[in-house]
Amino acid sequence: MGEPKGAARKGVRTALHPDPQPADNRRITGWLHIRAPHGAQPSALSTCECGRHRRAFGKARVLALIDDHAAHRETCPLRSSQEGRPAA
Repeated sequence: MGEPKGAARKGVRTALHPDPQPADNRRITGWLHIRAPHGAQPSALSTCECGRHRRAFGKARVLALIDDHAAHRETCPLRSSQEGRPAA
């Protein structure tokens, strides 16, 4: 059997992102992605590892989602269950 030829032999390059975990062992649990292209309707996506996933379209709804995303930081079960608890 011969070697594969062409692209299969060369393989496909992939780009792996570095682990975003900082040196103090914190980890990212929530994301807020806002898009506001010039001349188009703004949109936003709020995602959290706890399962929360919200989208908004239009300026007023995007602004409301930004506030909602910030408020979720205080009520997220992934954050509130770990902060302020004594070590096991």
